[in-house]
Amino acid sequence: MVVDQHTTLDQLLHPYARIIQRDLEQYLVEEGVPAALAEAMRYCVLGGGKRLRPTLVLMAYRAVAGRDPSAMARRAAAAVELAHAYSLVHDDLPAMDNDTLRRGRPTAHVQFGQAMAILAGDALLTRSLGLLAESSDPLAARLAAELAAAAGPAGMIAGQVADMDLCPVGPGIEGIQYIHSRKTAAMIRCSVRMGALCAGADSQQLADLSEYGLQLGLAFQLEDDLLDATAPASAMGKTPGKDAASGKRTALSQVGLEAAQSLAAELTRRAAAALAPLGDRGAELLALAQRLTGRTH
Repeated sequence: MVVDQHTTLDQLLHPYARIIQRDLEQYLVEEGVPAALAEAMRYCVLGGGKRLRPTLVLMAYRAVAGRDPSAMARRAAAAVELAHAYSLVHDDLPAMDNDTLRRGRPTAHVQFGQAMAILAGDALLTRSLGLLAESSDPLAARLAAELAAAAGPAGMIAGQVADMDLCPVGPGIEGIQYIHSRKTAAMIRCSVRMGALCAGADSQQLADLSEYGLQLGLAFQLEDDLLDATAPASAMGKTPGKDAASGKRTALSQVGLEAAQSLAAELTRRAAAALAPLGDRGAELLALAQRLTGRTH
């Protein structure tokens, strides 16, 4: 894709989202799955969304390899999105954020009941790792380990535990970034790393792209918090204002709106700086980082 100043976020994501949607439809077909469970899984995965994380897998592959993504990279992208969908299903549950709207539709527990929502989430997570393990590609085990670490007890789950005040974290913005680096940035960083690994990145490329993914993930979650405070439900596709209503500690509550916006811009600059060694091959990743800052949905 030719990227210029007029390229929008949707234009960046759309070509990849079409590929990812087709792959997800294929990989969700599995013999022996009860029809009711299969319906719930498809509802949770195929009902829209930006497809940011799997797009990052494919963009990172192109940035390193300079060609269209391989079959293994596409499998990795689908696995990342299945794991992400699981996290959203569980995050929306009454015991967690107790949300009723996701991607402009009723959340899984509203649509199917809590028991089926929990089981569908469990199924999506295990399917994501199984999808990688089924491949004969020598990278399969490495990619499964990357995904398990990012989504696991020291990664995304640790972030959720901290976000719910189930473990102590530091005060102020440092505590917020402890949460964000695990709850959100770990999976975004993982997505970039998986794409780079599939493309045969060397150690320096992998380090640079890992830094990009970390800074992008922190900026993305900060922007999400800003949107929760400022955007309508029609733009977000989920219930706005829940952070403030529940008294959740966020960057806004710690440093205020202007400082949070400045920090998001600084994090985006750090992400851009990490891409510098890639030159023109990093153009899509750079544009994506820039468009995600100040987005409206």
